[in-house]
Amino acid sequence: MNAGTAMRIALCNEVLAPMEFARQCELAAALGYDGLEVAPFTLGDNPLALTAAQRTQIRRTAHDSGIVISGLHWLLARPPGLSITSPDAAVRQRALDMLRGLVDLCADLGGAVLVHGSPAQRRLPYGDAAHPAREHALQAIAAAAEHAGKAGLSYCIEALAAPEANFINTLQEAADIVRRLGVPALRMMLDCCAAARAESHTPAQLLDEWLPSGLIAHVQVNDPNRRGPGQGELSFAPIFAALRRHGYGGWVAVEPFDYQPDGPTCAARAIGYLRGILESLDPHPNPLPQAGEGARVPGPFSRSREKAGDEGAGA
Repeated sequence: MNAGTAMRIALCNEVLAPMEFARQCELAAALGYDGLEVAPFTLGDNPLALTAAQRTQIRRTAHDSGIVISGLHWLLARPPGLSITSPDAAVRQRALDMLRGLVDLCADLGGAVLVHGSPAQRRLPYGDAAHPAREHALQAIAAAAEHAGKAGLSYCIEALAAPEANFINTLQEAADIVRRLGVPALRMMLDCCAAARAESHTPAQLLDEWLPSGLIAHVQVNDPNRRGPGQGELSFAPIFAALRRHGYGGWVAVEPFDYQPDGPTCAARAIGYLRGILESLDPHPNPLPQAGEGARVPGPFSRSREKAGDEGAGA
């Protein structure tokens, strides 16, 4: 991570479901987001069935709206019955095939990162069966990350809090796995809601601890009450200050689960709150041109649209 690189803010697109994808892109761009982080199930019950032409159109739709697709999350939510810890080898193979296929989909859509959360599909059994199940999971994660590396993508383990997850609850656990597996594309990410519930340190303290290691490649922002940033007691100013302090230049994705009062309003409130924090942290804001200088004063969303257009070139 290079100091001074600009982090970008994405919206997890399920927040805007059931809007058509084009409308999701248009609204996210108009609100001031730089990208959409896509949950594959929002593209259909079998996202791997999307044709090359359909994938190109999805990427172009985002680009034409002024944003990019930052990556994928909720990888194994559909189709039902997937598991990387199942004792059934056929079930595990279907899950691995899905993960590899989603890596290809992410690359086709122009994404940069995949977030492996899916706690139900990595749940460990109790007793003697837990150890082999854990080894099965690590094999699947390593294989998916190796495939991601070939595509030039980052594959991130998401630490999630109990009771949703009983495997990989803390960043330390995720880091131990990343280091053990030794796959260059395999990284970890911070989910603020999960971290605030599962860790002994605050999300900002965790960023100060882990960002220098280079292991964190993605951040999701949400309140411990499962609503959006600014809709609960967690202050995000220290979190973004830590990101700035360490020169974080990756994606920050807004991922609420409880959309209050509704998805579009929640998305609007979150980006306004976060942009305000970023503006307060910017020591050298770009001055507006003075009257009579002949320069055009940019509109409120022009900066994010220009950046997104550069990223989406060639779509």
